[in-house]
Amino acid sequence: MTHSNGLRTVAATRYVTPFREGGSLPGLVEADDLGMYVLKFRGAGQGVKALVAEIVVGELARRLDFRVPEIVLVDLDPELGRAEPDQEVQELLKASGGLNLGLDYLPGSFDYNPLVREPSPETATRLLWLDALTLNVDRSWRNPNTLLWHRELWLIDHGASLYFHHSWRPERFPAATYRFDAADHLMLPFAGDLAEVDAELTARVTPELVREVLALVPDAWLAQDEAFGTPAAVREAYESFFTARLAAPRAWVDALEAARAARV
Repeated sequence: MTHSNGLRTVAATRYVTPFREGGSLPGLVEADDLGMYVLKFRGAGQGVKALVAEIVVGELARRLDFRVPEIVLVDLDPELGRAEPDQEVQELLKASGGLNLGLDYLPGSFDYNPLVREPSPETATRLLWLDALTLNVDRSWRNPNTLLWHRELWLIDHGASLYFHHSWRPERFPAATYRFDAADHLMLPFAGDLAEVDAELTARVTPELVREVLALVPDAWLAQDEAFGTPAAVREAYESFFTARLAAPRAWVDALEAARAARV
């Protein structure tokens, strides 16, 4: 089934196991299309804002030619947790009825280690740029949030991106100067000069592309943002953030270049 916003919607039919390494306790579920998905729960600590970030940043990455597991909306019946022996998981399932977010499960994948399989300078530079654009503070050596699957690099876990939206207000709208510390970024040691990548990707992240990605977020999730009146207003706010972030001069790109040069 395809949701009206363009993402596929599946129904969870079986809760398989939790992923204990995830701070928000994501779980592996089977769905009515017989697929297996890593489920991110709306009832977890960061709520639907983390799910919004997963869609916006994950789908933006996909459109910039990065590999991202298919993102689906997962309809969850809280009754699924009735037989779950773990009290914490049971409560999470009970608090997450309705639409949640799922990522296609990549069986046999494992954490990507750039010291074992060094990325190309182009890949490293592009990923560093993307994470700085979207304020993804969670792609470090401690927590790479990248997988190696069939010898290819895949990006996962973008829920910590766009961190400003957890406390934004119309009168304190996020500016282009939001800080991004690249010092611990997974790809910094392998990145090359940013000028060419910055020019290419800035030209590709058009207002039309941003609107296309924002349209994938369910209205019901955006309607929960009390700082804005309507889902349309929330989308306009995100769009304004990207417009400001991409406007020249981009001080954050200069900061990336300085961080890279400091390591050479």
